This record gives sequence, C-alpha cells and structure tokens, in this order.
Amino acid sequence: MADDAPLTRDDLIGAMSKGIKPRDQWRIGAEHEKFGFDKSTLRRPAYDGDNGIRAMLEGLQRFGWSPVDEGGHVIALERTNDEGFTASISLEPGGQFELSGAPLKDIHDICDETGRHLVEVKQVADQLGLGFLGLGFDPMWRREDVPVMPKGRYDIMRAYMPKKGGLGLDMMLRTCTIQANLDFDSEADMVLKFRTSLALQPIATALFANSPFTEGRPNGFLTARANVWTDTDPDRTGMLDFVFEDGFGFERYADYALDVPMYFAKRGERYVDLSGQSFRAFMEGRLDALPGERATKKDWADHLTTLFPEVRLKQYLEMRGADGGPWSRICALPALWAGVLYDAPSLAAAWDLVKDWDIADHERLRRDVTRLGLKAEVAGRTVQDVARDMVAIARQGLKNRARFSGGMVDERGYLSELEDIADSGITPAERLLELYHGDWQGDVERVYRDFAY
Repeated sequence: MADDAPLTRDDLIGAMSKGIKPRDQWRIGAEHEKFGFDKSTLRRPAYDGDNGIRAMLEGLQRFGWSPVDEGGHVIALERTNDEGFTASISLEPGGQFELSGAPLKDIHDICDETGRHLVEVKQVADQLGLGFLGLGFDPMWRREDVPVMPKGRYDIMRAYMPKKGGLGLDMMLRTCTIQANLDFDSEADMVLKFRTSLALQPIATALFANSPFTEGRPNGFLTARANVWTDTDPDRTGMLDFVFEDGFGFERYADYALDVPMYFAKRGERYVDLSGQSFRAFMEGRLDALPGERATKKDWADHLTTLFPEVRLKQYLEMRGADGGPWSRICALPALWAGVLYDAPSLAAAWDLVKDWDIADHERLRRDVTRLGLKAEVAGRTVQDVARDMVAIARQGLKNRARFSGGMVDERGYLSELEDIADSGITPAERLLELYHGDWQGDVERVYRDFAY
C-alpha cells in the first residue's frame, strides 16, 4: 500500500501488526533527550545565533550526519550505519537535543552508539561555549525563558495543549526523558509485553527519578517530569486501562488511537492544524481544513506519534517512563527492559509480579512514585521491593540472552547502577537533594557544573 493511498480500518491494524518479527530479528532502540545550556549564563540556547541550536546541528555534520530541512531550517540530522539502519538527532520544542538511536542487536552496541554521540556533541558544544545536562525537568528556567524551536508541528501543539491540561507546555519545553524500544514476535507476545511493561512502568519511573528542582528550588517531587504527564492531556496519556482487559490486541489499540483527537496533518512541508478533530472523519474525507482529502498511511503513522501513554505501540513497543540522566542510565534503561521482555522465563516472572494488581493500583502507583519514589507502595509491597525483584529478573534475563562484548562481558553490567538504587532505596533525585541541602548550600546552579556530560 502506498503512503498516500486512502486508509481502511484494517489498514490501521495491519500497520501495527507489520511490526511482528521472529526472535532472531529482534532489535533494541534507545532514545534520550538532554538540555543544552550556555556555559556563561546557564540559559537554554536559542535556535539562531553563534552558539545556538542551529550551530550545534551544523557542527555535528562533520561526523557524517546529514541535515533534514523544514521551511529553510535544519531541524534534524540523520546517519545510517553499516547495516543500513538510521539514527537521528532531532529537536524537542524547547531545543532539547534528542538522539533516536538505530535499532541495534544488543546493549553493548547501544552504549557504544550513545557514547559516540555524546563525545561528538561535547566536541561541538565545547567550541560553541555550550554544555548539555541530563535531568528529567529543567532545574532553573521558567516556560517563558525557554526559546521555541522552528518546527511547524510545535506551533500547533503549543496552541492546543493548554486547552487540555495545565502542564502540557511544561512537557513540551521543560522535560527530558530516556526511552527504550523493543520488538515482539506475535500479537499474543505484544499483549503480554505491553501489559507487563505498562504495569512496571512506574517502577522504572521511580528507579530513574531525577527531577527534583523547578526554577532553582526543590519542587516537592522526585520526578517532576512524571508529574507533568498526569496533567498534560487525558485523551492521549496515562496507563491505558483497556490494555489489561480481555481481548486486547492490535484492533483495540487502533480503536483507542482513532478516538484520540488529532493535532495536524503534514502536506509537503506545511503542517495543517487539525487540533481536536477526528481521525475517523479524516479517513472519510470530512475535514473542512482538507476538503475531500482522506487520511493516508503516513497520516496514521504521524498520528501515532502524537499519543503519549506510558507505553506506546507503533511497530514496536516504546518504554516511556524514565527521566533523563547520565550516560550510565541511558545504557541502563534498554538493559532493564531487554532483560525483562526479551527472555521468556523473565517475562513470565515479571508478569507474576504484577498480574494481581488492579486498575486502581496502576493509577495510584503512577501518581505516588512522582513524590515518593521507591518509598511508594503497591498491593502491600514497597516499590523498592518490587524494584529489587524487577532488576533481579532483568539481570537473569540478560544472563540468559548471553550477548557478549569483545571483552567477553555480557550485558548484566549495565544494570549495576539500578541495582545500587534499588538496594539503597535512594533515587537519583534524592541524591541531588542531599547535595542541594549539603555541599551545594542551596545553589541549584551547581548541577550544571557537577552533572553536565
């Protein structure tokens, strides 16, 4: 089916089911965002200017990255590896720098890719007087202090977001995350992985909690980023209760996505504002902004990217629950989820952890971990206890995967930091608060010096 051919409902379901692939073709994708800052002022860089985001994108092209233009602006970079898979660097609305890595075979490759990227970014940033920081929420700057990037879809989203929630603009401008993308080999495999990972997503959120500051002060949260998602847009966020219902599969997710109001459709380089309108009506050619035009396969793919649940289904599953952080935790998140989801006994053990939790448990846990982290409770257990079990299950799963680096070391080492967090019960956010109240003497600016890449 061509990208511009009209869609049927079966096409929508088929577009996701095409992600099914045999186990020997499974890959792992890692994504992470980070805040740029001017080393002299700590302010977030604008797009233009001698040391702006455009200059960063132009500087990185020396490493073999190819530019992606929109409306005369470079808004992304792409680079294809020796196996033909493409990684990209893209811009979030407030200039957050995102690496969307290529789909790779193991965590060793992911950590190599991440390290190479961070080294390249630092080389260019140093020349421009910029630094980059991995946190879940901007520790210093207000919304109005954050420059907005010149991408058409973001103008539409910025206008629509405040109509749906109080913190949508914070999500766009002041948050950074780490994500991991994983495959499935059947619809039943997708369903089990979706349910297990969705239930465990708040546990990962607690392990990676790393955003306790807002506008220079403690904000009362361990992960302000996760709290933002509780008041962004109820139509397209949350724990997706229907995933746990009997009969869930590709068809039910397609129906959910159809019911989520649209943001836009892209025609050439132009974004057409369709905010709040129905994709079903688009499929039937009933939108005034695009008279007579029917939604295409590309429109559906674009629409799926505007859904923001804690786990998102496209042609793979996206784990979306972790705050931005240092290089080590960028490697740790895909290791955690590959260990849990890519080994059948580990996946079964992880489902046993969560199978008796009800919908109220899921919703309460999602909110509680934003403030309490590993001290939250679910079904009579602390999140710390569940996190210990989850990390141990992942460790066994990685051992069973037996993917070795050139030094004959398997993937379990990437979990070491998470094991320390789970064993101690102290989140990264709490470590930052200890510094704030101790060595930093209440000076949040120290985070830029002590934790920049």
